[in-house]
Amino acid sequence: MTTVSRPTPEPTERYDKHPGRWAALGVLVLAVLLVAVDATVLALATPFISEALKPSGVQLLWIGDVYSFVIAGLLVSMGSLGDRIGRKKLLLAGATAFGAASLLNAYATSPELLIAARALLGVAGATLMPSTLALIRNIFSDPRERSLAIGIWGSSASAGAALGPLAGGFLLEHFWWGSVFLINLPVMALLVLVGAKLLPESKNPAPGPWDLPSVGLSLVGMIGVVYAIKNAASHGWSTQVGVAGAVGAAALVWFVRRQKSLAAPLIDVRLFRHRGFSAVVACDLFAVLGLTGLVFFLSQFLQLVQGLSPLQAGIAELPATAGAVLTGLLAGAAVRRTSVRAVISGGLAGIGVALLLLTRLEPSTGYGLLLTTLLLVGVGAGLAFTTTADVIVSSVPKEQAGAASAVAETAYELGAALGIAVLGSIVNGVYQGFTTPPGISPAIAEAAHASIGGAAEAAASLGGADGHALLTAAQDAFTAGLASTAAAGAVVLLATALAAWFLLKGQRQGSAADHH
Repeated sequence: MTTVSRPTPEPTERYDKHPGRWAALGVLVLAVLLVAVDATVLALATPFISEALKPSGVQLLWIGDVYSFVIAGLLVSMGSLGDRIGRKKLLLAGATAFGAASLLNAYATSPELLIAARALLGVAGATLMPSTLALIRNIFSDPRERSLAIGIWGSSASAGAALGPLAGGFLLEHFWWGSVFLINLPVMALLVLVGAKLLPESKNPAPGPWDLPSVGLSLVGMIGVVYAIKNAASHGWSTQVGVAGAVGAAALVWFVRRQKSLAAPLIDVRLFRHRGFSAVVACDLFAVLGLTGLVFFLSQFLQLVQGLSPLQAGIAELPATAGAVLTGLLAGAAVRRTSVRAVISGGLAGIGVALLLLTRLEPSTGYGLLLTTLLLVGVGAGLAFTTTADVIVSSVPKEQAGAASAVAETAYELGAALGIAVLGSIVNGVYQGFTTPPGISPAIAEAAHASIGGAAEAAASLGGADGHALLTAAQDAFTAGLASTAAAGAVVLLATALAAWFLLKGQRQGSAADHH
């Protein structure tokens, strides 16, 4: 460990070239905030979107996960593009496009338009996160400094996750739901103006051409596979699902084979021969998959079951952010005192235990259980995800940092999409099975079974004892679905923690790539 963290002549020379590296990190933090704020305000705005645009349950899931589908399909391609044309250039162009797409989201007038706008936001978002992590890899050559920088990077994502509900909650109480997307604009403007001056440009000095067939294969493959899994989880297997899955899988196999044959591939698939690299990518994917059900549905529980306002729900979720910020900053020191596998496994196990606690959730559950759960989730996520990001970017030479960072982000986004699809189907399956109280018309019953937001609206239109009975039945069913989802997520997280303990044996912070 000491050998890895001791500065060498090469990093010293690089520091001379980038004297403003910490100021540059501050700019990169803005990009992370941009993405994190957007992800969390959507969860808070979901009940308002349900009321205003009246999406079906399936459309609501698409609004939540189409961003992740598109971004997962494009991340590797965009990370590789940044390695070729310049990460700074791609980051600033992507931030500008992200702001423009945010405007489209804010003024969408139908579920279909909002889904399309979220997809465009995914195209822009695919340029941001790989660029930020790759720039950190190139600006900070010393493993100790880089570990701290990645901790700040990860903590800023957690801080953005907190800022989103607070700012979004305020906006939702005073303006229409589309206003939550407009908070991206000032952050984007500041990022572009300041980043143009402070960020150093970096790219692969001999990148080779950007292979467009590989870009297409990556996009088709990721979207096809994720679409198939999502629809199979929601509606069961069908010919359409089978065809989509087969086409996606074939495209990904072709993509991998093509990368092996290219002199300048989008991603060097030989990276996956490195056990530590493959293990932490898998950890990220399964951990995010298991955690997403909590993140996506807890805001709806707090608002539509426990009756909190958007701002109150945002404040209630702050303990998770506080835990993640603190442990994200301390993760590097924790690894040096223990080991990579201890920190990652311990963090994932902490999240798994938190989800187990949520299996006791009831509509009347007090805040004490939620506080404990959210703190455990934050602490575990801060430790695990900061450390996996460090391992991933340290496993490759700095010239390939963009592509490697994109692999990490692909795991996050794919895990999120699969989590919403698979765990969301558990929530919906349990929820839609509730028994409608007697005396409720079929039309109102159908609206109530579509989503918990639809049930709240239907109950309000009924009023009286019938409305109360309908809302109570729906709230009980939604809570039962969330508890079932928490149980499934706990199994995924605890199994992933156990696997990480064995697969990451001997893994160190930093790698031979630091000396390339």
